[in-house]
Parts: sequence; C-alpha cells; structure tokens
Amino acid sequence: MQTKVKTASEIAAMRESGRMLGTVLNILVKQAAVGMTTQELNDIAAAELKKLGGKPSFLGYQDFPAELCVSLNEEVVHGIPSSKRIIADGDIVSMDFGVTYKNMITDAARSVIVGTPKQRRHVELVERTLASLDAGIFSVHNQVRTGDIGASVQAVLDKFHYGIVRDLVGHGVGHYLHEDPNIPNYGRRNTGPWLETGMTIAVEPMATLGTDRVNIAEDGWTIVTADKSWSAHFEDTVLITDDGYEVLTRV
Repeated sequence: MQTKVKTASEIAAMRESGRMLGTVLNILVKQAAVGMTTQELNDIAAAELKKLGGKPSFLGYQDFPAELCVSLNEEVVHGIPSSKRIIADGDIVSMDFGVTYKNMITDAARSVIVGTPKQRRHVELVERTLASLDAGIFSVHNQVRTGDIGASVQAVLDKFHYGIVRDLVGHGVGHYLHEDPNIPNYGRRNTGPWLETGMTIAVEPMATLGTDRVNIAEDGWTIVTADKSWSAHFEDTVLITDDGYEVLTRV
C-alpha cells in the first residue's frame, strides 16, 4: 500500500503510539544487562506496552512469534527472542519494536552496547549509525524525495567505510507496518518518489563493519551479515510537516 497523507485524528493516534514506543525503547535501553536473555527483553517490552495501553505490531505479523525483535552483533534485524540466548558483556543489542494504537502504527529501533565494549570500533559503529539516522531525518521536509533521504544517510556511513545493508530499507508506515515507498539508506539526491506534508515514514539505517551482504538464518527470520561482521540498527517514525519534520518515536 502507498503511504497516505494522514488525517488530524490519525496523526494524533500516531503521536500517542510513538510516545508509547519511545517510552518502551527507553526502558529497554536502560534495563538491558549482561546475563539477561533476549526473551526477558521481549517480556519487559510486552508488559510495559500493556501498561501504556498499546498493542504490539510485530506479534503475529506474517507469523512473527514475538512482540520485540532482538538482534545481537552480526544479527542485523528480525532476531527472535529466546530464553536460551544470553546477552554477553560487550554485545551490541539491537531492539526493534512496533506499536499499534487506534489502528495506527509506529516503528522504531535502538542499538546499545551492553556492559563493557569489546572494541572502540563497536562504540563508533553504534554512534555513527545513530548519526546517519539523524542525518536522514534532518533532510526530511515537504516535497522531499526518497533519494535525498537515502543520500543523507549514505554520506555519513560512507565517510567511515561501513557496509550499508541494501536488501533492507526504510519505508512508509501508519495504516500498515510497511507501506510504499521504500526508503533505501543510499541513493542520489533529486531522485525517487516525492513525499509530502502529512505522510509518515520510518527512516531506518542498518550498518555493518564489513560488507553490505546479508543472509537469512535457519529460523527463517533473523537477518545476519554474510561475513559475520557486527552491525548496528536505528529507526524512528517521522511525520513530514510543512516546515520540516516531527519525530514521533523519541520521548
């Protein structure tokens, strides 16, 4: 489905959905700890969202079996939480969450290093992937083109010679979890579909310390780097406004 300009009531619902989502992700970032299982993070997300009054968007989506995606190190996205997967000291933990409220959906992700970083370059990867997200968001305005957003993300990641995952992209969001158009994390300025005030999009850089190539793990969901290099993932849902943008999933 092509993303639509949202009505005032739909935007209000997405603001509330985004507030819930940002609140839960902040809790997860603070509580993620060495020795926890990825299932424990999922359970915290589910419980906190229930308190806030939202519904998890991922659970059951194309049969995904959990509320939260938790991906570690070489896992880029879509990791399935498990009571057997224990977070180790220095792991990069990426958490991707979606919230539905009054039938409107927001989508966001955060990466964090738990415990003591193993290498300085892991810290830099996380910091710079977040910086690439911000660069993409800063480029958003009425009548922006998807290539402008992708080029802004790419400029940050190319500077540090990171792999930019090309098989996975940002996207429209709102009535559905994934709406057209796709918003790649690379591109050329003044190319791609136009976006306008009232549309809502998910800007979603995924970067690696190696190449851009990825594979699907045996579970059929988890996307891993082909060369086993570590990765980071950030995402926010953004409302396009007349004079720029409004980030809906940061609180």
